[in-house]
This record gives sequence, C-alpha cells and structure tokens, in this order.
Amino acid sequence: MSALIIHGHFYQPPRENPWTGEIDPEPSAAPYHDWNERIHAECYAPNVTNYPHISFNFGPTLLSWLASKHPDTYQKILDADKVSASARGGHGNAIAQAYGHAILPLCNERDRLTQVLWGLADFRFRFGREPESLWLPETAANDQVLALLIEQGLRYVILAPNQGKGAVDSSRPYRFSHPDRSGRSLAVFFYNGPLARAIAFERALASSKGLVELFIRAAQSGDLVNVATDGETYGHHFKFGDLCLSHALGIEAKQAGFWITNYAEYLDRNPPSLEVEIDNGPDGEGSSWSCAHGVGRWTRDCGCQTGGEPGWNQQWRQPLREALNFLRDDAAMKFQNVGGELLSDPWGTRNQFIGVILDPDHVREEFLKRHAVRQLNSSEQSRVWKLLEMQRSALLMFTSCGWFFSDLAGIETIQVMRYAARVVDLMSQLGLEPPVKQFLEMMAEARSNRVEKGNAAQIFLATDKTDI
Repeated sequence: MSALIIHGHFYQPPRENPWTGEIDPEPSAAPYHDWNERIHAECYAPNVTNYPHISFNFGPTLLSWLASKHPDTYQKILDADKVSASARGGHGNAIAQAYGHAILPLCNERDRLTQVLWGLADFRFRFGREPESLWLPETAANDQVLALLIEQGLRYVILAPNQGKGAVDSSRPYRFSHPDRSGRSLAVFFYNGPLARAIAFERALASSKGLVELFIRAAQSGDLVNVATDGETYGHHFKFGDLCLSHALGIEAKQAGFWITNYAEYLDRNPPSLEVEIDNGPDGEGSSWSCAHGVGRWTRDCGCQTGGEPGWNQQWRQPLREALNFLRDDAAMKFQNVGGELLSDPWGTRNQFIGVILDPDHVREEFLKRHAVRQLNSSEQSRVWKLLEMQRSALLMFTSCGWFFSDLAGIETIQVMRYAARVVDLMSQLGLEPPVKQFLEMMAEARSNRVEKGNAAQIFLATDKTDI
C-alpha cells in the first residue's frame, strides 16, 4: 500500500495597519473588504473538511486574524489537528511556521532565531502540543537554517526536490545531519515536483478522478507520494479545488488503495536510511521552491517575478532590502543600548515577547517581573513595550511578499514599508533619533516601474501612518 501525503501551506502576509491593528480596505479584493476576507471565503472556510486529512501549516499572523474575525473556522482548524492526532498515533496534521514569513537564510542569526522561536511558541499556544516540524517560508533553506531546526528539537522538514544536492527521490525520507558533526539530525522530505506543478499550475484539480490517476502514476516510482503546494490553491487559485481534494482524499484515493497519512506518522514506520546534503545556493545564500536562482527573488533582480508589464524589472529589490537592513541594524543597536538599561537580557526578552503578543492581558506583569532589571515605574514600563513593539515591526519588515511580486508599488511591498514607518515612529516616541535622512537616501534608489509612483522614499513619504 502506497502512502499519500498532501501538504497545504496556508498563509497570508500580515495586512493590519501597524497603528490600529485592523486591516484597512483593500479595493483590489472587491467585493470583499480585504484579501484575508476574500481568501477566507474562497479557501480557508471551504477547506474545513480537508484539514483532518492533509498535512498543513497556517501562518501565525493569519491564525491570529482568523481567531479574531472567524473564530468558527479557527476552531475547526484546531479541532482538525486533534482529530488527526487521535487517528495517527498522536501525530497531528498541523506543523508550525516561522513567525513573520521572512526568508530565513537572508535573516541575520539573531532574527532567524526569533522568527523560529516565535513560530514554535505560537504553535504551542494554539495547538496545545509540541510541533514536530516547521514550515520554512518559500521552503528557503541552507545548512544554518536546518541546523537551527535540529537545535530546536524538530523532527522533519519539507523541501522542494531542487533543494537536494544532486538527484533526490521524493518517495523516501532522507536524513540531514547537523554540520557540527554532533550526530544530531532531522528527516527531510522532498515533495514530488511534477505533481505539485500539476496541482498548482496545470489544472490537475479539474477532476478528482484525474487527480487520483496522477497519484497512482506517481506511486509507481515508490511507496510514498507526497506533495506540497500553497493551500490557497484549493479554492482561491483554483475554484472548487477544495471540493476536488475532498472527493479525491475522502473516496477515490482510498478506493485506489492509498494510505492517507501525514509525515510524522509515516516516519514512525519508515525512518530515513540515506543521508542527504542540501543545495546551499549561490554563495551559501540558500535555495527555495519559487526561485531558480536560490533566494535571489528576495534580494535582487534575478529574473523571477509574478505579473507585471513587458519591460518591467525588479531592480528595486536590492536597494529596498539594503535600506531595511540598515533600519533594522540601527533599531537593533538602540534596542540593545536602551533596553539594556531596563532589561536583564534584551535579546532574550525579545525572544520571549511572543508570549505577550499572544496573551497580552494575562502575562504582562509577570513578563516584566521576569525580564526587568528591577521594578519599573509606569514610564519605564511604557518604554519597554515600545522598544519591544519596535522590534516586532522590524521583524515584520522582512515579510517575503514584499519582494515576491513585480513592482515596488504593490500592496505587499507597501505593507513592509508600513512596518518600517512604524519602526521610525516608535524611535521618535522613545526619543531615539531615527536615521531618516540616510534611510530615505537608500530608499530613493529603489524605483517603481510605474513612473508616476516614483521611488520608495517618495512612496514612504507620500502616505502617512494611517494609510501608508
């Protein structure tokens, strides 16, 4: 009997106004108020029958929005994990995700750790159990990223087939060993690339019978068929794709003799026997599932893009990242210097701040007792919260969608600028002089393909904090 594992990566970038915490109207999502609402109606809600049967991850910021705006859907996601854990030897279908969907190989070591720790803490808070895996945004990885997952005790990771060094077999798990030669390791599943492409881009969801025939064909190459795609494929990108998947998994795949499972349950019966190295990409930057040039899509004009007009380029990517790196580093220096006067370990405090983000009404007082150098007065407490919120916004500046699409003036790229604006604003509120002049000079080097939109500095300045 062949095993069948379908993984859905359900994710939207954080869309909230950084000052209000609410999503402003997004006209391009009409007739819905915003894209979260539209995709909820087309995908997240319709797939509630599928979550008990597929491996899945939800972005932490998306889950936070669902918990607030659509608690019924949110609860069904949590329930699906419990149902699957009961059916699959304690192994729930849900896995964690790095918090802000930053490209982890492009993060500095400190930010990479926080992104992972926050993602794991968010998972524990919501699902009430230890995660066995963590979804890497855009599956972007290098040796340092996988080493971090091992250090956090994770059991396996899902990567694209192009990310293995040399040819890999998607019908079996591999073992990746920690580069420090300590003997620690995790399992690596490389998903079936042709099958993923067929589902995402080649209308394989037009027929459940045709989809299962693809599964059967793939099973001829081994005892495991595993595929990972954006979860939004099922209903948003492909209308009624959720229904196709439901019928395929609920009826036809079972009739064809497939064992429908998840990665962790499969590993219990099939531990990896072969070692693998991964492709670390150009200059060790990393590799991913959506850039043929490693992770160039999020740092330079590599040629990968989505949409746009003939003749457009993405030369804006590099200066935008350099400007945000500069702002991040300036904010980090000020956080360490000023935070060090109030907090016993500023960076350790930041790593634990996710607890306050998740449950602000119940943990603030205890949090300050644990991390402050002494009892703080109200003014000092306010200063700590602003410093930590500045760091949260600095992390969200690097949400991958800001670089993914065709132009600087798209709503996703403007959103990362909103977080940059929030960092600058909080610096000002704290009396820490923000490096606005140099930041804007760097931003001015990032130019939109739409001449009327100007450059990133102009976009940044032309919109105020309520609607940037």
